[in-house]
Amino acid sequence: MPKLPRASGDKHIRTFQKAGWTINHIEGSHHILVKEGSQYHLSVPVHSGKDMGVGLLKRLIKMAGLTTEEYCILFYEK
Repeated sequence: MPKLPRASGDKHIRTFQKAGWTINHIEGSHHILVKEGSQYHLSVPVHSGKDMGVGLLKRLIKMAGLTTEEYCILFYEK
């Protein structure tokens, strides 16, 4: 299993967008992402200068219906 990338919320949002998620709205420092056909919404914190915690990232990946491997591929592709 690949190691999850440590990065800010902005970079993780871009990765979820590659997987088909879109920003619905912003509540304070949290960006709310939605995907048609999904019963979930993803709340991604965007705090400048801080990396997202691994536990939260794992939960978001699971809610998005992705595996860790699929997520890492999307994260590192150009």
